[in-house]
Amino acid sequence: MTRVKYKPFSEKQLKTLLWWCSGSPYCGKDAVICDGAVRSGKTLCLSLSYVLWAMQTFEDSSFAMCGKTLGALRRNVITPLLPALSDLKIHAVDTVSKNLLTLSFMGRENRFYLFSGKDEGSAALIQGITLSGVLFDEVALMPRSFVEQALARCSVQGSKFFFNCNPEYPSHWFYREWIQKREKKNALYLHFTMNDNPSLSVEMKQRYKSLYAGAFQRRFINGEWVSVSGAVYPFMDSPLMYCERPKEPMDEYCVSCDYGTVNPTSMGLWGLRDGIWYRIDEYYYDSRTEHSARTDEEHYEGLRALAGERKVKAVIIDPSARSFTEVIRRHRQYEVIPAENSVIDGIRKTFSALKERRVVICDNCKDAIREFSLYRWDENKNSDAVVKENDHAMDDIRYFVSYMESGADDGFLAVAAFR
Repeated sequence: MTRVKYKPFSEKQLKTLLWWCSGSPYCGKDAVICDGAVRSGKTLCLSLSYVLWAMQTFEDSSFAMCGKTLGALRRNVITPLLPALSDLKIHAVDTVSKNLLTLSFMGRENRFYLFSGKDEGSAALIQGITLSGVLFDEVALMPRSFVEQALARCSVQGSKFFFNCNPEYPSHWFYREWIQKREKKNALYLHFTMNDNPSLSVEMKQRYKSLYAGAFQRRFINGEWVSVSGAVYPFMDSPLMYCERPKEPMDEYCVSCDYGTVNPTSMGLWGLRDGIWYRIDEYYYDSRTEHSARTDEEHYEGLRALAGERKVKAVIIDPSARSFTEVIRRHRQYEVIPAENSVIDGIRKTFSALKERRVVICDNCKDAIREFSLYRWDENKNSDAVVKENDHAMDDIRYFVSYMESGADDGFLAVAAFR
């Protein structure tokens, strides 16, 4: 088990930990909301506060811990929480097959069920259970139906709600219904910056600041609820962001694909060298420009020409491209992996991967470069959305980055905890 590096808590972290305690001026609140910058130390403090409150207040009771996905919940909350609980002599049994964390301390035992709030259908997963409290990690990424269903399950007297998130757009339902109405909801609101995390060095703060630009910097570094506008990847306007195609061979190869019939089909060939993925070549076919549609078999021949004699580990493809997927599988030459198609989350990952140069576009990928210059946020939408034009290479790149980062830790953990 990874050990926690201990630092004294900041004032805001202590307030997060102890707000519910007898004698606290906030102990009568029904909820706590922690929002603000990334890596500001709010996640571990909130989850530790939640467990300590539950074990102090209840016995033989059920609680919920919710994340966007179970993988994200375990990575962001459970993994850093377990060693802190061990140091506090709270015994934990993690039954992965049941998504259940059973905690015992001083003769008391409580059950903490883990839930995924990834889409509208997730609300059905939490129906029927009676809860004494619920914690939401990254609540702004969850659908309102799931969150409200989970809150409705908290029918036990004395139940409380624990919310944690990074900011989104200002018309987001959670911002409007909970943060702006926090007094009506009887909720304590705590806004975090990276300065509220004593475990974060000056160098690491500067690194995170360098990862974002524009509205994403205002959200994730300044902690503001602001709208996005302009280019999705504004830094890709610089020719310095592109490179000459490296000489082969590479350590590994993959292909990503955004499939279209009327719309263009875009495929990127990726090569890994020294920990960096290069988009070394592309296939881009626009039937409107060419005045001729291609069949799935013809696109498959385009895939084979793109891959050449290279051993391609996988083809990551738009999950809606069922007919083309079946053609690829029928030929039994390449493994097909359906892409993760969460647009905004994928854009965030791609933004960071490009900024950090973990993913690099080669200057022979002309259609990708053209789309980078045209890919814009839709300023007519009342939410985060991109204009559905000039986005086909952008989608195949996003599919690849989401695949590349799946199963990997998406950042550094800097926390403070009790000794």
